[in-house]
Order: sequence, then C-alpha cells, then structure tokens
Amino acid sequence: MWAFLQHLSFWDWLALGTVLLILEVFGAGGYLLWIGMAAATVGVLTFVLPSMPWALQFLLFGLLSIATALYWWRRQRSAVRESDQPNLNLRGQELIGKTFVVHEAIVDGRGKIKVADGVWMARGPDAALGSRVRVVSQQGAILLVERAD
Repeated sequence: MWAFLQHLSFWDWLALGTVLLILEVFGAGGYLLWIGMAAATVGVLTFVLPSMPWALQFLLFGLLSIATALYWWRRQRSAVRESDQPNLNLRGQELIGKTFVVHEAIVDGRGKIKVADGVWMARGPDAALGSRVRVVSQQGAILLVERAD
C-alpha cells in the first residue's frame, strides 16, 4: 500500500477523475463532476511536476475537492430565484378574487362553477344556477366561493 502511495502517477489521478465523472452521469447532482475535475487537476499537476510527494498530492486533491464542492453548492443556492409569477401552474390560485357563473346549483354547500371552458367543483353558500360567485380560496381541486353582490 505504501509503495503504491509513494509512486502515484498522473495516470492514477486521471483514472480516478474519469471514474468520478462516470459516476456523475448516474445522477450525483454535480458534486462528483467537480471532485472529478479536482482529481484531473491533480493529475495534470503530477504530470507537470512528477516529483510531487504523494502527501502533497492528496492534500491538493482534498483542498480542490472542498473548494469546488463549496463553489458548486454556493452556485446552486444562488440560482434559486423568486418567481415573478408565483401562481404559475397553480390554476386554482390564479382564480382567487375572480367572479364566475354557477354552472350547477350550489346546494348544501356543494356545486359547480363555470371557469373559462371548464367546470370546477365549488363549496360555499347555496346559490342558484346562473348566479354569480366570487372565489375566495382553494382546497385541492375545490374552489371555496362566496356570493358576488
């Protein structure tokens, strides 16, 4: 083991980098990409400076791995942005505050309202067919409504 460590060549580091990059293909979220690049960098440095001691090679690999993983982590966190359309793909949320026509009378708190070219289940005070209601909230696929005066 000591003999192997004392005679690490640039091929060993390039092989480690290649293995890490292959493992990244299976979905490590980017972290193995940067650690593989750190191994490849140590391999290039070992090629340029073949007399570099193995302890320094491992130290460089560790420092580069930590630095690149932290870089990736910080970059991923800064990439999260607030949307200018927070209700996008939340169809019921965009309906809150709007007024619609009752499609099926609301009886005992349950009925249906016409929304564009579709029909939504609604809960709220009793309302006759054709009356107008305002959406106040959403619970899953059910819109909570109140009478629109």
